Amino acid sequence: MYVIIVGCGRVGASTAAALAREGHRVTIIDKDERAFRLLPRGFSGETLLGYAFDRQTLEDARIAEADALVAVTPGDNTNIVTARVAKDVYRVPDVVSRIYDPQRADIYRRYGIQTFAPTAWSAGKIIEFLVSPQVAREHSFGNGEVQLVAAWTPQHLIGKKVADLNVPGEIQVALLVRMGKGLVPVSGTTFELDDQIHAAVHQDSVGKFQKMMGWRP
Repeated sequence: MYVIIVGCGRVGASTAAALAREGHRVTIIDKDERAFRLLPRGFSGETLLGYAFDRQTLEDARIAEADALVAVTPGDNTNIVTARVAKDVYRVPDVVSRIYDPQRADIYRRYGIQTFAPTAWSAGKIIEFLVSPQVAREHSFGNGEVQLVAAWTPQHLIGKKVADLNVPGEIQVALLVRMGKGLVPVSGTTFELDDQIHAAVHQDSVGKFQKMMGWRP
């Protein structure tokens, strides 16, 4: 996988280093050359000095080849512009952007850009999203037999009953977050646009959960 990371702060540098250690190709961009000091010695990825929302910088980073882009600069506007250019102009498949303003975050999720609050995701969670972008594992119970997973409702489930996703002993939708409010589904509850699904899934059924939602395991 080839990943471009925009912003070489703590999260950006940690994400780049971890991806490189796992054998992925990585280019990390920052406008301040001193920021690259946060990268570990022997970092096998590439560094690129420049402004990420500048198309020439993105093309120098070979964005046409990118499988994913992560925007984690300190500024919402830079992250938003970079993410939109990556998604809309260069058709990068997976785009993740850090957004400080929760209202703006909701808007950009509708454009297919996964957003997260500054304190919400570590480098590890970003990598988990990149490797399996449709499902984020939030917590495990017991010895890991049951996973609490979170995902955004895919288009084909909108209007369908939440109960249709449940599989006894394997998958149970525990709650939805709708318009910022928690909702415990009842028998007639249906999925709506921008619902965030939180489900308890047996570890052996995570692949089934993804397939039922039309996603790759």
